[in-house]
Amino acid sequence: MMELIWRGLVIGVGATLAMDLWAILLAVVFGEPKANWAPVGRWFYHAGRGQLFHESISDAAPFANENALGWIGHYAVGIVYGILLAFFVGLDWFAAPTLVPALVWGIVTVAAGWFLLQPGLGLGVAAAKLPNPNRVRALNLAAHVVFGLGLYATALLLR
Repeated sequence: MMELIWRGLVIGVGATLAMDLWAILLAVVFGEPKANWAPVGRWFYHAGRGQLFHESISDAAPFANENALGWIGHYAVGIVYGILLAFFVGLDWFAAPTLVPALVWGIVTVAAGWFLLQPGLGLGVAAAKLPNPNRVRALNLAAHVVFGLGLYATALLLR
């Protein structure tokens, strides 16, 4: 069990790092806005106090370390996803990782953003309240495909 946990932790960190590198690439090459984890940190802060959903997270009371908490939360969620995948696929998968389970899991994880985080931030289900929800959804989906590829690539490095 501990081996599954540590392997899941490592692939979760690797996949989250891949997602962050993808975001940097999008920012540098295509001028996409850089990730701002402060609103997510504010959301984690208030979620820890029982309030999951906001009309607008910017109207929620701020706190001093919300950017740091956002980054920590981002990596913690990636680690949890990595550990869950490890439990789903088992140790045999780590001996000979295959792409499909990691990629499918990466895509499935976008649901938490669409149905929990984005409504929690006040953006609506799957960013429905934003002026360009389909573009946001496509970028979310692409990021989670990269996350899935990162799970797989990191598992290959662990072999």
